[in-house]
Amino acid sequence: MTGGLGFIGSNLAIRLTDEGAHVVVIDPCVAGCGGNPFNLAAVRDRVRVVPESIADRAAVAEAVRECDLVFNLAGEISHIHSMLLPDRDLEINTLAQLKFLETCVDVRPGIRIIYAGTRQVYGVPEYLPVDEKHPVNPVDFNGVHKYAATMYHLMLSRMGRLDSCVIRLTNVYGPRMALDIPCQGFLSTFLRKSLNGEPLEVFGDGLQLRDPLFVDDAVEAMMRMGEARVLASRSYNVGGPEVLTLATIATLTGLRAGAPPPVFRPFPDERRKIDIGSYHSDWSLIQKELGWRPFVRFEDGIARTIQYYREHRAQYLDPSRPDPPCKLDHGRRRNA
Repeated sequence: MTGGLGFIGSNLAIRLTDEGAHVVVIDPCVAGCGGNPFNLAAVRDRVRVVPESIADRAAVAEAVRECDLVFNLAGEISHIHSMLLPDRDLEINTLAQLKFLETCVDVRPGIRIIYAGTRQVYGVPEYLPVDEKHPVNPVDFNGVHKYAATMYHLMLSRMGRLDSCVIRLTNVYGPRMALDIPCQGFLSTFLRKSLNGEPLEVFGDGLQLRDPLFVDDAVEAMMRMGEARVLASRSYNVGGPEVLTLATIATLTGLRAGAPPPVFRPFPDERRKIDIGSYHSDWSLIQKELGWRPFVRFEDGIARTIQYYREHRAQYLDPSRPDPPCKLDHGRRRNA
């Protein structure tokens, strides 16, 4: 597994380990990408961690050679960071992915790889809900680079060199999200501010739609993609069980955390340019083919999430940086 010290990756690694799998994690904890060794504290003695880049051919070859299945969750998710540092995003989300896949082809040809893509590749929706046939038109470098990596996976599958499948996730939330790294998405910002007792800021009128996806539901979708004997499709959209406005998401988060009501602000120029408006996923394809559907409603999921951070606050929130600026601190790494 790549990116196994990050948010979704660590939750998946714990699920796999608890079900008896031998899990190898490749993750160097790149600054700004959300890796946190504490995320695997519950299974640390049962998981092997390789602290190297996925672009490191020797490290990847040694780890992948013994694997039967690869979950590929490595990457940068910040859309704003990609606009500020496009070369960095290209290196992490595209070039490193290409090197990783080339090594997998050489060492374990035909191995199944589940790649964590993003709904951001669709850009501004032309219709809702968004299905897998929606045109691809990303609005930022992150979407462009993630789509290039998606195409690497799918092209190599068409050639018969890999058995890859892409999951395009909507806004995932839950325990083990990075909260003190800037620009990781509105849900991490909402959680950080609410846990600090601050009012949540909503840009615009708050009527933009989202379908937040609890991490356990995301993990279940990836598990089903990995376990299927044959994959009829190669790309699946995966979203949450309900469609909510950003205002409702902010209000529910604040209420659960005991924070003040949200305040509404005009869109900053740099964010307006990459805002996609409303989005929610059509996940009927994965339901039809793999029997998956989301179950955790936001009000329940956000309560479970806030409880987790209240129990482990020191591992996720730096009291000296209650609201970090939207820039990267490249020298900062966390030790468990």
